[in-house]
Amino acid sequence: MSAPAQLVPFQFGGGFIELAILFVILAVVAGLLGAKGIAGVSWDIAKWLVIIFIVLAVISFIL
Repeated sequence: MSAPAQLVPFQFGGGFIELAILFVILAVVAGLLGAKGIAGVSWDIAKWLVIIFIVLAVISFIL
């Protein structure tokens, strides 16, 4: 039998940091290959994902 799942309030499972790392790697690879437009967009997406992660982390620490 499996153990019952425990509910943890305000636990966000969005994976923002993992996605941000993925987009940074994509930006670096695209930049090295000369695709400056894709690199710029990927870098902006990664930046916003990190900002969202930090905001949600601060909110969860306060609450």
